[in-house]
Order: sequence, then C-alpha cells, then structure tokens
Amino acid sequence: MEFPQALEAHLTAIRSRDLDGYLETVHPDATVILPNGTFLRGRDAVAEFHTSWFGDPDWTLKTETVRTQAAGDSAFALLSVVYDDLDPEGKPYQKEYYLTLYFTLVDGRWLLLHDQNTFC
Repeated sequence: MEFPQALEAHLTAIRSRDLDGYLETVHPDATVILPNGTFLRGRDAVAEFHTSWFGDPDWTLKTETVRTQAAGDSAFALLSVVYDDLDPEGKPYQKEYYLTLYFTLVDGRWLLLHDQNTFC
C-alpha cells in the first residue's frame, strides 16, 4: 500500500471510530501527544485512550491534507483539522488546528509512529 492510501485508511478508521482498524495502523512503539499535552507511549496506552474517545458519540473530525512527504521508510502528513465536540456541560465547541502524523514503513505496512495533536 502506498503512503496516501495508508494515511486515508488511518483517518477513515478514526472518523468511523473503528478501534481495530485504527490499531492496525499504529506502531507498537507509537507516541501520541494529546491536545491537552498528555503524552502516550506504546500501542497499549494509545489503545486505552482511543477506546474511550471512540466511545464518545459527540465529536466529529474533519481533515484537509496540507502536505505529505514520503522518503524511504519514513513519511509524514500535515493536516488541517476542524474538531467539533461538546464540553462537559453539553455546549458545542469547535477547535481548528494542525495535526502532524509521522509514519514508518514496516514489512510493507505504513504504521503511525508519532501523532502530534495539540490545540493552539
């Protein structure tokens, strides 16, 4: 699979809240920095967070690719994101931000190695 198709599979799994599909795209040593600055290390920690997040029916995530680049066994994507959700009181809010995803090619599969996901 070429990188653009792997990226789309990763994003589709997120938007559809498909935990198994998402985890198929995540490297065992992946790191994620969440919008609040929380640092997750390893697929188990990433899976635990996403299990909870994917269980929340209130959010939507729209992405637009700003830039992608693949070189050898590494690739990254810079995405413009519009995130809609409800706050704890049930009031809607929207965040617009940039998301950087870094992937590595392992045995012919592009796997997420780092997700930098912080709000401005």
